[in-house]
Amino acid sequence: MSAPLSLRRELWAVARLDLADALRSRWMLFCVGVYALLGVVFILVGMRESTVIGFTGMGRVMFSVVHALLLLLPLLALTATGQVVNRAREDGTLELLFSHPVRRGTYFASIALVRFAVLVVPLAVLMAAMAVLGKVIFDQPIAWIFLLQMLSICAALLLAFVGLGLAVSSLVRSPTKATLWLLLLWASGVALLDFALVGLMLQYRLNPRAVFLIASLNPVEAARLALLSGVSSELSVLGPVGFYLSNRVGHAALLALGLAWPAGLGLAAWALALTRFRRADIV
Repeated sequence: MSAPLSLRRELWAVARLDLADALRSRWMLFCVGVYALLGVVFILVGMRESTVIGFTGMGRVMFSVVHALLLLLPLLALTATGQVVNRAREDGTLELLFSHPVRRGTYFASIALVRFAVLVVPLAVLMAAMAVLGKVIFDQPIAWIFLLQMLSICAALLLAFVGLGLAVSSLVRSPTKATLWLLLLWASGVALLDFALVGLMLQYRLNPRAVFLIASLNPVEAARLALLSGVSSELSVLGPVGFYLSNRVGHAALLALGLAWPAGLGLAAWALALTRFRRADIV
C-alpha cells in the first residue's frame, strides 16, 4: 500500500470517529443553532426597519451578523477544541486508538480538520441561505464577492482560535486550568484588549501607527478591521485612525492582514500543539 493512500485512510478513519464524537456531544448542534438564531434575529430586525426607512439590504444584514459573530466565533472554537485532547486522554481513547497503526500527527491533523470544518461549513450554509433568501423574498442582489470575503474573514478567525484551543488542550493537562486559559484567551480577544487600548488612548496621545499596531496584534481586531474595510473603504467610523488606515494602508492590505495574521497565528499554535502532543505521554 502506498504511503499517500495509507495516510488518507488514517485521516479518514480518525476523522469519522471525531465527527461521530462531535455529533454525539451535540456542541455541533449548538453551533448551528447559534448561527441560525443570529441570522433570524438580524433578518427580523431588517424587516422591522423596512416599515420606516426601507429594507436595508441583505448585505447590511449579513455584515451585522458577521460583526456579531466576531465575538462568538472565538468562544465556539475554543469550546470545541480546548478539552479534546485531555478528554481523549482521560477516557482512554488515545490509548485505544494508538494501539492501532495510527500516527500521532495523523490523529492531530484529523481532529483539527474536523473541528474546523464543523464550525465553518454550517456558517457557509447560513450565509448562502441568507443571500438566496434576500434574492427570492426581498429581491436583493446576491453579492457573491462580499459573501466570500465575509466567510473568509470568519474562517481565518476560526482557524486562529481552533489552533489556540488545541494548544491549550495539549499544553495544559489539568481540565480546570485549561478552562481558565480558554476563558482568558476569549476575554483577551474580544474584550480586555479593547478596554486596554481605549485606556491607553485616553491616558496617552498615541499616534495612529501605534494604535493600528496594537490593535492588529489581536486577531479579533485584525478581522474586525478587514470586515470594516469591506464595507467602508474610507473607514470614517474609526476617526483619525480610520483616515490613516484608508490612506496609508489601504483596503487590500487590511483584508490581507485580517486573513493572514489570524490564519498564521492559528497554524503556528497548531504546530506548537502538535510538537507537544508528539512528545507527551498518552496517559
